[in-house]
Amino acid sequence: MNLSQINRRSTIKTLAAALMSAGLLSPAFAQSTIKVGVLHSLSGTMAISETVLKDTVLMAIDEINAKGGVLGKKLEPVVVDPASNWPLFAEKAKQLITQDKVAVTFGCWTSVSRKSVLPVYEETNALLFYPVQYEGEELSKNVFYTGAAPNQQAIPAVEYLMSKDGGAAKRFVLLGTDYVYPRTTNKILRAFLKAKGIPESDILEEYTPFGHADYQSIIAKIKKFAAEGKRTAVVSTINGDSNVPFYKELGNQGLKAKDVPVVAFSVGEEELRGVDTKPLVGHLAAWNYFQSIKNPTNTEFIKKWTDYAKAKGIAGHKEKALTNDPMEATYIGVHMWAQAVNKAKSTDTDKVIAAMAGQTFKAPSGITSTMDPKNHHLHKSVFIGEVQADGQFKVVWKTKGPVVADPWSDYIAENKGKVNEPVVAKK
Repeated sequence: MNLSQINRRSTIKTLAAALMSAGLLSPAFAQSTIKVGVLHSLSGTMAISETVLKDTVLMAIDEINAKGGVLGKKLEPVVVDPASNWPLFAEKAKQLITQDKVAVTFGCWTSVSRKSVLPVYEETNALLFYPVQYEGEELSKNVFYTGAAPNQQAIPAVEYLMSKDGGAAKRFVLLGTDYVYPRTTNKILRAFLKAKGIPESDILEEYTPFGHADYQSIIAKIKKFAAEGKRTAVVSTINGDSNVPFYKELGNQGLKAKDVPVVAFSVGEEELRGVDTKPLVGHLAAWNYFQSIKNPTNTEFIKKWTDYAKAKGIAGHKEKALTNDPMEATYIGVHMWAQAVNKAKSTDTDKVIAAMAGQTFKAPSGITSTMDPKNHHLHKSVFIGEVQADGQFKVVWKTKGPVVADPWSDYIAENKGKVNEPVVAKK
């Protein structure tokens, strides 16, 4: 490097520092790259679900960089592993924001991890994109929720179970992992079922800790509850690697979908990878995307992921590439954020938040996803799928179009339980 080059770089750095101190240039813009935080568990009980989301972020970043990056700069991922340790999520989030100086973070799966990091993002006025369905009852300026609110998953799923097509269930087992998402979701579902005339005696609620592996006695309890006469269905909010022994035990005890259907809110194609799905055919999952959905955008998305997984040697996926709902929500979030930064011409949090309002992206689910201009949630279609022998899902029910998210449960009382037709977003 010659003297003139050194002087030029020194001048640029001095000018950038002056603009930053005057508040005219964000720290991220002053860097040669724009750093992006990735906050997902790569070890521990949630690694079964979250590791693939880290890889989805990296794939989206590679796509964006291949097209020139954002604001003329390449995106640089900063990956950390909070290891399914909820307090560690907050520590890693703070590290990403204050030490690594990331412009945005994509991460978390469980609501307890999101609740752990929320004060960090709000106190530092930083951005988090959260890609998983959750219990609602929250709205933060600093978070964009690209997964489903309860009225985009839980409520429609239970409505389906109560319908003639869904088996006309009259009794319900609310089975979940013992933390905020299952407990709050089940509180909402209890209120909904009560509004529908279901008595307390026809609701059984059970919880197990993270990493729980012995479901023998619980499945036996469900079978006994179902044998008392009325048509029974199970609503599962089990999270993480506990889903594998749960579904194996369903098969072991012969609890078939035709007798007691299970609808899951946290089980997709990835979680069923390690399970013999033949005994589980007909059990259900409610999501806003399935790999089996047929449309050109999804075909392209699956091909991109298959090629990426093979090129990167991603464990499991290089042999059998699977996509799922949180992957789609992650993918949409990364691209929408990039679009908003380009629109804002800045990585400044407040400017990006303003630019996110009304952002759209052609989603693999087959719709044009829209970020609600007010509540930081996506308008999303709802699908209910039946487990097939090959571990995929056959869509058996869907909404007429994208549903506007309502993160607050008071709509149940306001509508007296009448939510048969979710509010479809206007085109």
